[in-house]
Amino acid sequence: MNSTGNYGFQMTTSLSFDDTINKATEFLKDEGFGILTEIDVTKTLKEKIDVDFKPFRILGACNPAFAHRSLSAVPEVSVFLPCNVVVWDEGTHRVVSVLNPEVMSTIIINDQLEAVASEVSAKLQKVLVRLEELQPDA
Repeated sequence: MNSTGNYGFQMTTSLSFDDTINKATEFLKDEGFGILTEIDVTKTLKEKIDVDFKPFRILGACNPAFAHRSLSAVPEVSVFLPCNVVVWDEGTHRVVSVLNPEVMSTIIINDQLEAVASEVSAKLQKVLVRLEELQPDA
């Protein structure tokens, strides 16, 4: 797993695109997240502007308990929800990228939110590590 600057985490996998989506969804569920939304960017770009684009999907992941704690502390945090887990195809590998939830606590200063962001960040990183462990050379 790599850091994407100060805003997120990502990893690459040799799993197929569909297997990556399925395993990410499974591992998110294991961490208490459900998928609220699934945006098929490839399909949308084709339908809306007739552009062919690589397989690219945005999963809107939500852990209801953490969402409730965050929204109860600071309703404005909703602009950061749900947690986006993005998967795209790079030909020889797939990339899985997530926003580090701790970024929101640098924008909205609140002790309760900071604690939730830290817990959610750890869970999302755990999902990425589990995906990495599926690598043949891991």
